Amino acid sequence: MKITVVIPVYNTADTLGRCIDSIISQTHADWEAIVVDDGSTDDSPRLCDDYARNDPRIRVIHKANGGLSDARNAALDVAGGEWVTFIDSDDFVAPDTLEAIAKAATDEPEAELIEYPATLKWGDPMRQQELMLTPATHPDAATYWLETKAYTHTYACNKAFRNHLLKHVRFPKGKKFEDAWTLPQVLAAEPCIVTIEHGHYYYTWNPRGITATATGKDMHSLLKAQLEASRLLNIDLQSTEAAPWYMALLNLQIDSSRKLNMPPELPARRLPLSAAQTMAERIKIIILNTCGLNALCKIMRVIK
Repeated sequence: MKITVVIPVYNTADTLGRCIDSIISQTHADWEAIVVDDGSTDDSPRLCDDYARNDPRIRVIHKANGGLSDARNAALDVAGGEWVTFIDSDDFVAPDTLEAIAKAATDEPEAELIEYPATLKWGDPMRQQELMLTPATHPDAATYWLETKAYTHTYACNKAFRNHLLKHVRFPKGKKFEDAWTLPQVLAAEPCIVTIEHGHYYYTWNPRGITATATGKDMHSLLKAQLEASRLLNIDLQSTEAAPWYMALLNLQIDSSRKLNMPPELPARRLPLSAAQTMAERIKIIILNTCGLNALCKIMRVIK
């Protein structure tokens, strides 16, 4: 079972070797790596070519800089594996990761999307978090989205997709948090989703990365992506099941309203206190239920 590994590269010469070495050391040997040099100006292009010369399973595409989405899309256009997964060039995976994907695909022939565990913000002990998954099959995308809180881990990089799922889906150029826009499009096709407990993705902390440097416009884009997800997955944000997701959206709405000084776009609703995970969120819910969404956002603009 051939797995295509897509690795976009832009000025990551310091970490590129660690990333590609983690693929070369995989216990599952039937893979191809499509390494996309997205107009790098450091030593990355030479490193990419050196690896390709030493391993015929590695293919390099050199292209003008177009951003992460554009680089991934260039690889998808030529991906030949039955399955496709993504690894950013400053990240890496455990040696058994591709084997775990292949085993899950064999054990569950209907599987079309496989998600595996990840360490988030690896390299910063103060921020590091573990995303652990319960082995399960999720035939319903909306249930998967809500029950696993997939809206908090929309990353393309800890998932494998059957190639056909991505034939008509592309990452949006020019948008931050591109995964949050793309995953709901994939889920709208109602694929059979399998979560597994083996394999591991190490998502390294980058103080210059998207998460660390997100602007108000970026947060607003993420909010818009999640609102679009509710439409694509036909999830009623007023429902009881959607209350925890609405809490996450509420935090996004407050951040974007505060930074952009704009009125809320999130549909108004009341929330049970059980949707809060912190005391700050409990206070937000009390204000929301008492004064309404507009008032909450105005108050939170004043309270930094």
